[in-house]
Amino acid sequence: MSDLLQTAWMMLAQVAQDSASLAGAAQVTQEAVATAGAAAQLGREAAASASAVAQLAAPVIPAAPAPHQPGMLDFVAQTDVVGKTLFGILVLMSMVSWYLIFVKSLSNWRIRRLSTRFLREFWAASSLEQVENEIATHGANEPFSHLASHAIHARNHHVKYGAVRLEEKGSTSAFITRTLRKVIDEETARLENGLTILASIGSTAPFVGLFGTVWGVYHALIGIGLSDGVSVNRIAGPVGEALVMTGLGLAVAIPAVLAYNAFVRTNRVYLAQLDAFAHDLFTFLSTGQQVTGQQGRGKGRNGRVAPDSTPVA
Repeated sequence: MSDLLQTAWMMLAQVAQDSASLAGAAQVTQEAVATAGAAAQLGREAAASASAVAQLAAPVIPAAPAPHQPGMLDFVAQTDVVGKTLFGILVLMSMVSWYLIFVKSLSNWRIRRLSTRFLREFWAASSLEQVENEIATHGANEPFSHLASHAIHARNHHVKYGAVRLEEKGSTSAFITRTLRKVIDEETARLENGLTILASIGSTAPFVGLFGTVWGVYHALIGIGLSDGVSVNRIAGPVGEALVMTGLGLAVAIPAVLAYNAFVRTNRVYLAQLDAFAHDLFTFLSTGQQVTGQQGRGKGRNGRVAPDSTPVA
C-alpha cells in the first residue's frame, strides 16, 4: 500500500514538473514573439528613416524656365535715342488722335441733339420775332440758332440804321446774304477743327513707324556683323523686334484715318442741312414770305410744315 502511494506521488510530481516546463516554454515563446514584433517595428522605422535621408540627399533639379519671348519693350530697352524718340512720337500721336476722336464724337452728338430741338421749335414758331425771343432767352448754342440769330440781327440792323459802314453797303438782301455766308464759313471751320491733326496723324504715323523699323534693322545688322557667329536666332530676334515699330505706326494710323473719314462725311451732311436752312431763312428775311412747296402751302425745305403763309412782320 505504501509502495502504491509513493508511486502515485512520484507521478504527480512528474506531472507538476512537466506543467512547469510547459509554462516556461510558453513564456519564452511569448517573449520571443514580442521581441520579433519590436524588431519588425525597428526595421520599419529604420526603412522610413533611410527613405527620408535618401530624399534629402537627392539633388534638387530646378524646373526649366520658360523661353523668353521678345516684345516691344525689349526693343525699346535696347534701342538708342533715335528709336526711343520715334517710339515716344508714336505714343503721343496715338494719345492725341484718341483724344480728338472722343472729344469730337461727344461734341458732334451734342450739336446735333441741340440742332434737332432748335429746328423743331423754329418750324413750330408763329413768327421770326418769336424765334428771336427764344434765341435771346436760351442763347445760340449750336450752328442753326447761331445762323438765325445773326441773320435776324443783320436784317433788323440794316433796316433800322442802313449802310453805316463799308461792310453794310448794298441792299438788305445783299447784307443778309453776306452775313449768312460769313456765319456758315465760321461754323464750317468750327466743325472741321481738329480734322487736320487727325489727317496728319493718319498719313504720317505709318512712315514714322517704318523709319523706326529701318533704324532698328540697321542697328541689328550692325550687331550681327560685329558678332563671331551668325545664326537664325541672332538674326530673327532683333529684326522681329524692329518690326514692332511698323505695327505700332499702323495701329496709330488706322483709327485716325477711319475717324477722319467718318467726321468728314457727317460734317458734309450737316453743312448741307445748314445751307438748306440758310436758303429758307434768307427767303423769310428778304421777302417776308414763307417758302411754299409743291404739295401745298407752308412746306419748308426740310419737309416740315410752316405755321402760316402770311407776310412776317
